[in-house]
Amino acid sequence: MDQKRLLAAIALSIGILLLFDVYNRGNRPPVPPPQTTQQAAQAPTPGPTAPDPSGQAMTTAPGDAPAAAPRGPAPRLPVAGPRVEGSINLRGAQLDQLVLRDYRETIEPNSPLVQLFAPRETAEGYYAQWGWTAADGRTRVPDGNTEWQANAPRLSPDSPVTLTWDNGQGQVFEIGLTLDANYMVGVEQRVRNSGGEQVSVLPWARIRRERTPHLAGYYVLHEGFIGVLDGRLQEMTYANVKSEGEKRRGAGFEQDARGGSWAGFTDKYWLAALIPAERDTVMRTSFRHVAEGGQDRWQADMAPNAPQVVAAGATAQLATRLFAGAKVVSILDDYATRLGITDFDKAVDFGWFYFLTKPFFYAIHWINGLVHNFGVAILIFTLAIKLLFFPLQNKAYHSMAKMKILGPKMQEIRERHKEDPQKAQTEMMALYRSEKVNPASGCLPIVIQIPVFFSLYKVIFVTIEMRHAPFVAWIRDLSAPDPTNLFNLFGALPFDPMQYSHFLHMPALALLMGATMWAQQRLNPQPPDPIQAKIFAWMPVIFTFMLASFPAGLVVYWTWNNLLSIAQQSYIMRHDRAKLKAERRNGALAKKG
Repeated sequence: MDQKRLLAAIALSIGILLLFDVYNRGNRPPVPPPQTTQQAAQAPTPGPTAPDPSGQAMTTAPGDAPAAAPRGPAPRLPVAGPRVEGSINLRGAQLDQLVLRDYRETIEPNSPLVQLFAPRETAEGYYAQWGWTAADGRTRVPDGNTEWQANAPRLSPDSPVTLTWDNGQGQVFEIGLTLDANYMVGVEQRVRNSGGEQVSVLPWARIRRERTPHLAGYYVLHEGFIGVLDGRLQEMTYANVKSEGEKRRGAGFEQDARGGSWAGFTDKYWLAALIPAERDTVMRTSFRHVAEGGQDRWQADMAPNAPQVVAAGATAQLATRLFAGAKVVSILDDYATRLGITDFDKAVDFGWFYFLTKPFFYAIHWINGLVHNFGVAILIFTLAIKLLFFPLQNKAYHSMAKMKILGPKMQEIRERHKEDPQKAQTEMMALYRSEKVNPASGCLPIVIQIPVFFSLYKVIFVTIEMRHAPFVAWIRDLSAPDPTNLFNLFGALPFDPMQYSHFLHMPALALLMGATMWAQQRLNPQPPDPIQAKIFAWMPVIFTFMLASFPAGLVVYWTWNNLLSIAQQSYIMRHDRAKLKAERRNGALAKKG
């Protein structure tokens, strides 16, 4: 096997994948500037939707009253936890204001806190709601105009709240709410029937988005509808749900699943998901698209697969949970174990190399706990990976060193048999056997690095623990590209080249990576084929431009890995040259003797 042809194929394969990612970044939709509070307040107010027993999307919530004149500001119930703060709109029982106290929009210390939920009348309307549908067609149920009464002044971990509404027909509806120390809201919907006859109602819970959110637009990142239903991961984009809903003339996706399942919306770092609280409860989960007023609106909802029949004097209840917060891996794992939520960690898009990515994350996170710097943790982790594969890579570098030493002999064979390539190949294979050289072993370092590279890419790119994690000097966010730029002399010139083209981004880290890649190539045996030689000569330049827009943490890994490889390979080549000289000297002395 021709070593250089295989190396070229692998290198070009990586290049194609990286080029695709760069292309994908360049074609993602532009993110408009955030709206001011005044602008958001002027956005049109959409009407809500909710599931019904037939599984068809409704254009208004069940039992909605006809449009009425505004009754003034809706009463609100404050929500206050260690990690979240916000309020519940008591008109309609909507959790529609929720801010994450641990996270800010940018790395600046005075940047606004991340807002997850927002009222439906704002430009970024996003909320959770609980209600009922009158399955018997006659029971009066709460709707979007219902004003609930709260039995406590606020919802907090030490202050549960019960919302109550009496329909005046003998039924009292209650929503019991609890909040834990992280991001989980416990919900119990109850119907107490003190009337003279049974009623049939369908309790439901939903998460609603009144606008299509601004998407990061990366091929390697899923954003949109997500869930694990009966042990199977379901991921659907907004476009998928819309097209499937149009084909089905209803919900874009529906499935009955038992407790332990969960479903909702995922963003890069944030998740809002509904979770049945009882393991033996069968719930119907739906993903929906609703077009109202020329606007795309999205909904993930859960409801029992059959209405609840509440006899006179009886009470019916349904317990669910709502996760609304940051996708912190340790928190997701704790909920999965403690509450029996199946594969809850899959809310984090660890990707195809899950079996590597998650252990890598745990390792880097553990090291960070010791050194308190994720950049240093990446350096230590890379060194540990190097040590783990040290014997294998040593063998590869020994082979590459011998290949470089044998370069003149190989060239001489090619020159001698220019007219007979088959004869040249036969003599070269004989040379490999006599010198105990495996030409393919030089590919091992690259083959090993491919899954490590993509797994680390995922860890750095999708885990919130890496978000806004500083390293040293100007690297203040390992999850974002290096902000420096050669084209404005690293800030010396007062303009931003990126405003003209995203290709005009050449940071200092990428240049350092390219230099180390070029230095490593100089240690390798040069391809005898002029075309291959030119390809390899340009690879450091190509990779420098490719990795320019990658997260800084990944470029730190690649650069450090190159430096370690250069040190290891240089030592082996010096050792092998000295050994070969000694063998030749001893052989010459033996002949003289």
